[in-house]
Amino acid sequence: MNAEGSFLVLKKLSGVTLAMAVTIGLTACGGSETSGSGSLGEQLDYEIVGIDPGSGLMNATQNNVLPGYGLDEKWKVIEGSDTAMTAELTKAIKNEDPIIVTGWVPHWIFNEFDLKMLEDPKELYGGEEYIHTLVRHGLQDDLPEAYKFLDQFEWGPEEMQDVMVKIQSGKSEQEAAEEWVAENADLVNSWTEGVKPGNGEEISMTYAAWADSIASNNVVKYVLEKELEYSVNLIQVEPGAMWAGVSDGSVDAMIGAALPTTHAAYYEKFEGDFVDLGPNFTGLKNGLVVPAYMDIDSIEDLQDL
Repeated sequence: MNAEGSFLVLKKLSGVTLAMAVTIGLTACGGSETSGSGSLGEQLDYEIVGIDPGSGLMNATQNNVLPGYGLDEKWKVIEGSDTAMTAELTKAIKNEDPIIVTGWVPHWIFNEFDLKMLEDPKELYGGEEYIHTLVRHGLQDDLPEAYKFLDQFEWGPEEMQDVMVKIQSGKSEQEAAEEWVAENADLVNSWTEGVKPGNGEEISMTYAAWADSIASNNVVKYVLEKELEYSVNLIQVEPGAMWAGVSDGSVDAMIGAALPTTHAAYYEKFEGDFVDLGPNFTGLKNGLVVPAYMDIDSIEDLQDL
């Protein structure tokens, strides 16, 4: 970051001096955040790489975590997307640069890179979260077998993360789902147990463009279509629109409601307008994430940087 600017100036010097300059620059970007290039905060311009504006993780970071730790006067969160965040993280790790991102478990980045989530001693991100399945009122009457399947759908971090890694490695979303389903027949059978085929009936599902949501929705789509003979329409929208669609009945279901903290505002806003089938996933955790090579362990540490 700042080290890159130093390189551009020093490269005009002699060959010997150039080699020394590069070494100093790389050291500043690696494990020593208090080197000549400035403190960690200065190296990062006091910026945290975020995701989608308006998401629960972003709202928690901007409205709870930064002010709660007294960081809001210096630090800011840069809005973007899951894709933009992972691109910045990948670039930083390749160069051994410091970086702080908003992140969550499960995510393929934890399989790909050596990362750590900063400790949150005040628990301002909340504790362990759950992902719930929500359906529109009337779905049980209209599509009782699909309703039964969605009610039985449940898995954990290892399974979801496995699908995300397959997608990240280059497989299409449905190729990854097909491969995962073939490898996890017993679990899939527990979802479809006692469920009659849909004979081509249509069902619409809405989801946000997050790695975990993409993985789960494509697995559910694959099973509903290939195992249960439904026609599934996946609709990608912003988080608020997921909740609005199920609540006003314009879509049938969503399997990405992060509760009790991340989507608490949406739950309160639309409560009573949907049917909550309960958790389909246990083990979701939000926080600030850094590469393991960075000498920082807690959000509190940012107060002094």
